[in-house]
Amino acid sequence: MRVAACFMVMTIHSAEPFYLGGTEPNITHIASRWDMLWITVTECICRCCVPLFAMASAYLLFPLNKPTGGFFRRRFVRVVVPFVVWAALYVAFFGAGGSSWGKLFFNFPDEGGHLWFVPMLIGLYILMPILSPWAEKVSSRELRGWIFIWLATTLFPFLRQMWGHFFGEPPFGRVPYLFGECPWNHFGAFHYVSGFIGYMLLGLWFRRFAPERGWAATLRVATPLWLVGATIMGVPFFLFVDKFPFSAPYSTAVVMETSIEYCSLGVALTTIAAFMVFSKLNLGGWFYQKVVRPVSEASYGMYLIHMFILTAVFAKLSPHLPTPLAILMTASASFACSSVAAILLCRVPVVGKLICG
Repeated sequence: MRVAACFMVMTIHSAEPFYLGGTEPNITHIASRWDMLWITVTECICRCCVPLFAMASAYLLFPLNKPTGGFFRRRFVRVVVPFVVWAALYVAFFGAGGSSWGKLFFNFPDEGGHLWFVPMLIGLYILMPILSPWAEKVSSRELRGWIFIWLATTLFPFLRQMWGHFFGEPPFGRVPYLFGECPWNHFGAFHYVSGFIGYMLLGLWFRRFAPERGWAATLRVATPLWLVGATIMGVPFFLFVDKFPFSAPYSTAVVMETSIEYCSLGVALTTIAAFMVFSKLNLGGWFYQKVVRPVSEASYGMYLIHMFILTAVFAKLSPHLPTPLAILMTASASFACSSVAAILLCRVPVVGKLICG
C-alpha cells in the first residue's frame, strides 16, 4: 500500500503542472478540456494517497506499544531529521534568498510545497500517546460513532463554500466561519474531531475491528464506496471550468480543489475503499522481498526526494507527449529514479537513516 501510495503522490504531482502551470508565477492555467479531463481522472484515482499514508501509520503504530519517550525519539530520528535536511536542500537549490531560510523556522519551505505532509504527520504522532489509553479500550460501536462524526466534518469544505456564497457579508466579509469560528477564534466546535485525525481513527478501526471478508464481499462494499467518492470528487472539479483556455489567479485553484481536499467526503470514501482492497493483498516470494519491501521501507525518503527529480523529468517529457502519457511517464520515471536513489541512500551507514528515515 505504501508503494502504491507513493506512486500515486508522484502521479498527482505530475498532473499539477497542467493546471498550476501558467507562464507567469502564481497563475492557475488549464489549456484545454482534454487536459481538464485527465487532471480529473488522475485526482479521482490517486487523491487517496496521502490519507492512505496516514491510515498506514495509525494501523502500524496506534495504540502505542512502547513508552512515549522512546516513541518520540524514534519518530524524531526517522521523520523530523530527514524533513529538516530536505527542507534545507530545497531552499538551497530553489530558494530566493535569505527570506526563504528565515521561513524554515516557522513552516515548511515554499520551494518544497509537498513537505506540508510531514508537519501534519508529526501532529498525529503528538496525539497518539494521549489517545492510546482510550484506543486500547474503545469498543467497535463507540469508535464507529466517532468516525461518523468525523465523516460529517468532511462536508465542511462544501459548507464553507455555501457560507461564502450565501452569507458573505460584513462584518466578516466572505470568510466562511463555521460553528463557533470567528476572527478571534479559529477553533470551532468540531475542530478537534476534524482533519487527518479521522484517518488515524480509521486505521485503528481496521486494525482492531474490521471484519474478515473474502474478495467478493470486499469488492461489493469497496466498489460502490469508491464510485460514490469519485463522483463527489470528480464532477464538481471537472465542471468548475467551462471555457478554455482558462487562466486565473493561483487562489482560484484552492477553490477549484474544494471537492478534492484530502479531508473532504469524496476523498474519505475512496480512501476507505482503497484501504479495504489493499488489505486483501498478500504478497510474498522473491518479488516482495527484493522489490516491494525495499521500496516500501524507502518510501519516506522517496517522498522527500522526488520533487528534485520530477520537475526535471516533466520539463523534458511534457512538451513531446499528450497529457495522459506525460502524466504517466513523468510519474513512472520519477518513481523509478527516486526509489533507486532512496534505497541507495538508506544503505549508507548511520547517515542513511538521517537522510531518508
